[in-house]
Amino acid sequence: MINPNSLKDRVVLITGGTRGIGRAIAERLLADGAAVAICGRRQDDVDTAVREMQSQPAGKVIGKAADVTKHEQVEALFRFIDEQFGGLDILVNNAGIGVFRPLRDLTIEEWRATLDTNLSGTFHCSREALFRFGNRKGGHIVNISSLAGKHAFAGGSAYNASKFGLNGLTEAMMQELRSEDVRVSYVMPGSVATDFNAPRSAGFASHRSVSDSDPGQIGVSKSALDWRIWPEDVAEIVHLLLCMPARTLVSSVELRPSKPKK
Repeated sequence: MINPNSLKDRVVLITGGTRGIGRAIAERLLADGAAVAICGRRQDDVDTAVREMQSQPAGKVIGKAADVTKHEQVEALFRFIDEQFGGLDILVNNAGIGVFRPLRDLTIEEWRATLDTNLSGTFHCSREALFRFGNRKGGHIVNISSLAGKHAFAGGSAYNASKFGLNGLTEAMMQELRSEDVRVSYVMPGSVATDFNAPRSAGFASHRSVSDSDPGQIGVSKSALDWRIWPEDVAEIVHLLLCMPARTLVSSVELRPSKPKK
């Protein structure tokens, strides 16, 4: 049974928390009274998101710009959370990018950026979180992966590789840490109605959201894509994972649209 007060005052970091799935998760956990920290690449985006979410009556929210591919920026982010909230209980690794095109057309920079963000970024943040969890006598890491981590598709070589790798990393972490009262889970959504995109400053092209088996559209409102999963749906799954009884670990969840577009 979910305890609606179980997240009250617990400290949560959500990477990529300024919009899309990360923003929806932040708002959901704030509603339960959590102390939420978010990050994004641009400080103005972080400041705007924090200001908009400060109207939530239950929890507290702070934010700091950080590029999760840069370990020194990740370290600074975690020090900021230590100073503001005194530690960390939950990490949601959500930051991610995607570049979808045939392998021969991928640039070296695009390949590296995809792997560095989606896979190495999770490593950097998880490692820092584990240093804090020891002082809190436990913790929970939730990685936002994708069904593209199980089902490859043409044009998805970099993204597929990063998400297959993320799933493997998460499974290994789960096996290592479950005896230390650290739970590790991952969520694999299919088609989500977001403007999933690479960083605006990177100059990448052909960025599209990922469905169960092939790329879809971006830049379309949720109302026009109501057959897809909404970010709030993913947030509900994350909330459920975090509120499961301590005796139970849900290690992975596959999430699909109930009525996909034909």
